[in-house]
Amino acid sequence: MRCVILDDYQDVARTYAAWDSLEGVEVTAVTDHLDPDALVQALDGVEIVVAMRERTPFSAAILERLPNLRLLVTTGMRNASIDLAAAERLGVTVCGTPSSPHPPVELTWALIHALTRHIVTEASSVTWQRTVGSDLHGRTLGLLGLGKIGARVAAVGQAFGMDVIAWSPHLTAERAEPAGVRAVDRATLFETSDILSLHLVLAESTRHIVGHAELASMKPTAYLVNTSRAGLVDTEALIAHLGSGTIAGAGLDVYDVEPLPADDVLRHLPNVVATPHLGYVTEDNYRCFYGGAVEDVAAWLAGDPIRRLAPKSD
Repeated sequence: MRCVILDDYQDVARTYAAWDSLEGVEVTAVTDHLDPDALVQALDGVEIVVAMRERTPFSAAILERLPNLRLLVTTGMRNASIDLAAAERLGVTVCGTPSSPHPPVELTWALIHALTRHIVTEASSVTWQRTVGSDLHGRTLGLLGLGKIGARVAAVGQAFGMDVIAWSPHLTAERAEPAGVRAVDRATLFETSDILSLHLVLAESTRHIVGHAELASMKPTAYLVNTSRAGLVDTEALIAHLGSGTIAGAGLDVYDVEPLPADDVLRHLPNVVATPHLGYVTEDNYRCFYGGAVEDVAAWLAGDPIRRLAPKSD
């Protein structure tokens, strides 16, 4: 039986988990991102696929071209790029893996520091300072979403002496209080945040939840940070407001098209710090991902799949 690990750009997946414990399974890795036709060709005859997050879409059209596929494992427990209904219809079991909330929290703060202290600009010269950084102490950190990642970002902000506020469609004061965070209304979040960090799940109800009106209401000295999902923000609106100086800048790790095209304007705006969707790319998290993937494959081979992902019922 063949198992292919996709999009292992670092070529480390096989060293981070005990794949050799899977008897009778031949494991190979693909370290290049493939277009749909090349993907189908690479997976010809393959029964098990391990997909890295949402880098490779598995639409109904792709799944229908993979008649031998029986198990599709995604790192993490959500993957919007897998058509779960089509997988179920075609008899493909889809499973997820554990993941750690810590890496995206840490990257969020790396981007915040890079923006507020102009790290990229200063590191490129290393002469006398050319800019004046912004303080975090005493400033307001706004969180769009206060789940397991948002709450951890809040704790770091509090350690820096920041006033932390949050809003999400279902957030209440009672839920925010244990995290030491003030729940505010949506308008207050955008109008008063010095740093606005996004930590919502992307759904139709949250798509473009940050648009022209929200960006226009922000302080001209404020920064937006998105390590969550690109679809939460209207990218055209963000580019317009970054260009006009409506907000001071943005730290981005997620994009509508990934990898970000070489000619994309976000690569060239001086007030943007951009990283290539590496919020989850750490050694411990990869061990969590791929260790979980091995567990998924072993359980499926034993006839008792774990961490199954199913399509939402109507």
